[in-house]
Amino acid sequence: MRGGGRRQAGVTLLELLTVVTIVGILAAIAYPSYTQFVMQTNRTDATKTMQLAAQSLERCYSVNFTYLNCPVSGNANPNPVVDGSTMPSPNGWYTITFNIPDAQDYSLVATQLAAPQTADNQCAQFTFSSTGQQAAQDNNANNTTQLCWGSN
Repeated sequence: MRGGGRRQAGVTLLELLTVVTIVGILAAIAYPSYTQFVMQTNRTDATKTMQLAAQSLERCYSVNFTYLNCPVSGNANPNPVVDGSTMPSPNGWYTITFNIPDAQDYSLVATQLAAPQTADNQCAQFTFSSTGQQAAQDNNANNTTQLCWGSN
């Protein structure tokens, strides 16, 4: 007998295609879950930035009794913030807008600026006010406050 009746060791094309198919199916299931997790995690870039900005505004108010022209921690622009001022969040996924209509009130609004957050349809906009009220809306302006702020 030639070859001694032994089979040659190796992987057949059918076995290789089976493994590739299984890996493809697992990736198709895992990737959307991973991207959703990343978007949820990145929401803290907006919420924490707004909370830190609010703390800066409150410190300024406690000294000057006004929110107008207060410096804000984390603001790359060295000028004090005024009504309509904006700043990017530290990771660059959101733009924070300062609405300061008078010396006694403010609201901060975070809107999506860059991917992957621009694909986050559930939490398209965050709001934080001088009263401590937190709010969030999806792309259709529906209230998603509990979903968006609840996990932070």
